[in-house]
Order: sequence, then structure tokens, then C-alpha cells
Amino acid sequence: MELKDLFNIVQHEENLPWQYFRDGVDIVRLYGDGITGPTAALIRFRREGRVPTHYHDGWEHIFVLAGSQRDQSGTIHAGTLRIHPPGTHHSVVSEAGCIVLAIYEKPVKFLGEKAGGAAAVAKGESEERE
Repeated sequence: MELKDLFNIVQHEENLPWQYFRDGVDIVRLYGDGITGPTAALIRFRREGRVPTHYHDGWEHIFVLAGSQRDQSGTIHAGTLRIHPPGTHHSVVSEAGCIVLAIYEKPVKFLGEKAGGAAAVAKGESEERE
């Protein structure tokens, strides 16, 4: 797979095969399924899009391509790379919307969800949509 012109992704984002991830958040998986092993994905937060608190068993790299997002460590803007080491947890919100490249070593664990909830989210499903 090859992705071109990532720094201008907002000019061609509608040409990408976005799938539902959560309310206000869409995903394009580049490799991996989000359930086993490493995964890379483009994640699009619409205005006020949120990802609830989740735990990292492995490394996570977030590179903001457009817009900005905020977690407990502060706000990061386009062009910023944030690395979350194993053993950390956070929640994420984007007030104005953003697109990030997310690369993570191991699947994340969503905290406070029913059994199977994280797996359903990783697959891009929700209980309301099943």
C-alpha cells in the first residue's frame, strides 16, 4: 500500500475508504485488524469526536496530519508526533476535528466497556449497529 500527499490529506480525504469506528470517529486500516498484533491506521475525528479512555500494552505513535487533538498530556497540532509508551492510558478528543496516522504495536484495551466491546470497536462495529 502507498499513500501519497499525506500532508494535504484534507484535500482528498473523501477519496479514502473510511469506516465507522465510534460516533464522530472514522478509520482507514492500513495494516492489521486492531485486535491482534501491530496495526497502522488513519483516524479521522469529526468536530467534537472522542475516543474514550484506553490502555496501551505496547507502543503507540500518533502523527497529526491535519487539525489538532487533545488528551491528558495536552493538545497536539498538525505536524506533531506523540508517542505513548506501554503501560499508559488516555482518552482523546478533537474539538475542531483532525486526521492522524496511528501506529500501534499491540491492540489497545478500552476501559469501562463490556466484554467484547473493545473487539467490536476495533473491528469498526458498535452494539447499536449490530
